Amino acid sequence: MKSFAEIREMAVARKGAAALAAALPPPPETPLAAQSDDRLLAIFTRCVFNAGFSWTVIETKWPGFEAAFHGFDPGRNALMSDDDLDAHLKNRAIVRNAQKILTVRDNAVFLCDLARAHGSAAAYLGAWPQSDTIGLFDLLKTRGARLGGTTGQYALRMAGYDNFILSKSVVAGLNMAGVIDGAATSKTAQRAAQSAFDAWVAESGESYARVSRTLAMAVPD
Repeated sequence: MKSFAEIREMAVARKGAAALAAALPPPPETPLAAQSDDRLLAIFTRCVFNAGFSWTVIETKWPGFEAAFHGFDPGRNALMSDDDLDAHLKNRAIVRNAQKILTVRDNAVFLCDLARAHGSAAAYLGAWPQSDTIGLFDLLKTRGARLGGTTGQYALRMAGYDNFILSKSVVAGLNMAGVIDGAATSKTAQRAAQSAFDAWVAESGESYARVSRTLAMAVPD
């Protein structure tokens, strides 16, 4: 497996030191553990709707989403009725996709369940050990709605969790570095990726997010 120093040298050779430094994500303004559960539901919803739609459209309509979904209060949205759904489907202020609208309800139920068990869903998820990030990915996939794959991974990053993202470029980087051979969809491949990121973070002292971004920039776009 390549060292992080080697990977960083490759990223600098491709992009230049200044461009690499500019592309690395800063620490989150609000860590996930400090988020409120309504903001976490809002972030989940934004990422679900961003998948397959223009991000510009979602950004433009976002005030309409906030109003339609009652500020993303998990308890209120967990009780979404058929009448509520009908109203959402007639609301031109949001994107009227029934399947994605229903994820607001389902993810609200998910967060409410965590809150009942742990006091705060955001605090519980935010305290998840980074050495088991793939376990957190799996939790979002199995108990959340449309939060599998990179959708949930980007949502965690947006919410303030320090995680790697198994994007196309990162997976290419993992292959280049000799960590995996092929896709990163199997449990074996994901465990290998987790171990590699743990080692690179320990070597460099950088965050998982910055290591992930550096790896992505070390391979062709």
